[in-house]
Amino acid sequence: MSDQVKETVKKVFEDLATSLETGRMESRLKIGLTIDGSELGMAVMKQAAYTSKQKNLFDVVLIGSDVDWAKDFEHYSTADCQKESSELMEELLDSGEIQGCVTLHYNFPIGVSTVGKVVTPALGREMFIATTTGTTSGVRNEAMVLNAINGIIVAKTCGIKQPTIGILNIEGAKTVERSLTELQEKGYEINFGESQREDGGKVLRGNDLLLSSVDVVVCDSLTGNILMKLFSASSSGGNYETTGSGYGPGIGRNYDRNICIISRASGAPVITNALEYAYELAKGKLDRVSLTEYRKADEAGLKQICSELTATAVPEAKKEIDPPAKEIVTSEIAGIEIMELEDAVKILWEAEIYAESGMGCTGPIILVNEKNLIAAQNELKKANYL
Repeated sequence: MSDQVKETVKKVFEDLATSLETGRMESRLKIGLTIDGSELGMAVMKQAAYTSKQKNLFDVVLIGSDVDWAKDFEHYSTADCQKESSELMEELLDSGEIQGCVTLHYNFPIGVSTVGKVVTPALGREMFIATTTGTTSGVRNEAMVLNAINGIIVAKTCGIKQPTIGILNIEGAKTVERSLTELQEKGYEINFGESQREDGGKVLRGNDLLLSSVDVVVCDSLTGNILMKLFSASSSGGNYETTGSGYGPGIGRNYDRNICIISRASGAPVITNALEYAYELAKGKLDRVSLTEYRKADEAGLKQICSELTATAVPEAKKEIDPPAKEIVTSEIAGIEIMELEDAVKILWEAEIYAESGMGCTGPIILVNEKNLIAAQNELKKANYL
C-alpha cells in the first residue's frame, strides 16, 4: 500500500471518528463551474461536469446558460454574460453556498495571482507554477518573492507539508533568491530545492522544469502563463489543453475566495482536473493556510523586504567610473543578476579591482584576476550583489 493511499485511508477513519464523536457528518463540498465562454464549445464543459459527477468526490454546481443537461446538476441560470456569471459566482462563494469555483476570464484585484498545476513529462510528477495569471505586484522582483509565498500556500493546502521551491532562471532570479534567503534566515520556513544540473543551486533551468526538480517553480505571471500553455497543450498542437489542472487559484494577502482559472483552450480533462484542484483547496482550507503563511512571513520581515525591492526599482542616476589598469582575468564569479551585471562590475572598478562581465555556461559572470578573487567576492557581497 502506497503512502498516499495510507494517508487517504487514515483521513477517512479520522473523519469517521469525528462524525461519531460529534454526532454529525461533515457537509459535502460543492464546487462551482461557469459553463460559458470556452473556445471549444459547451461539450467540454458537459464532459468535465459528468466526469466529476461520476467520481463523486464533491457536488458540481453549474453557473451559466440554460442547457438541457443542466437538469442533472444543481444549476444557477444566467444570461450568456461573463459579468453576470462572475457576480453570481462571487455571491455563492461569499455566502458559503459553494466552497470553490472553476471559471474563465476572471479579473483578480492587483495583489492576487494564480498558482497553476501541471504534470511534467520526464517523470509524470505534479508541479506547481507560481504564478500563471494576475498581477501580484507592479514591481517584478517583489511579485516573484510574493509568488513564492503563494506557491508555498497552495502546495501546503494540497497536502505537501514541506514543499520545495526553486526560482526559474529569468530576469530577477538572483535578486529574488537573495530576498527569499533573507526571509528564510529571519525565521520563515522555506525549503529550497536544487537544480538537477551538475552545478546545482536554487535557480532552475529548463531541464528542471521537465524533470520537476522542485514542487513549486517561482516565476512572473507572464512566464508562468507561457509555461502552462506549453505543458498543457504541447501534445495537441496548441489549441486544446490536454493535461494539468489549469491556471489555478488566485492567492494574495487577505484574499479568501477559492476561484480557479481555466483558459478558453482548456479541454475536458483539464477542466475535470481543475474542478478536483478546487475541491482539494477547499478541503485543505485554502483561506486559513493563506492567512497563516502570510502572518508567518510578515513576522520574518516580508513587508520590509518587499519595501526594499520596490525602493530599488526606482533607477538612480549612475556616475561614470573609469576602469583600473587592465589585467588578465581568468577567475569567474557567478550568481550575479543579469540586470545588475554592469553595475556590479563598476562596484569592483570603484574598489580598484579590474573586472569584466561575461556569460558562462550557467548564466552571467564577472571575470577578475585570480589574485583578486576573494577581495572581489567580498566587495560584491558588501554591495549586496552576491
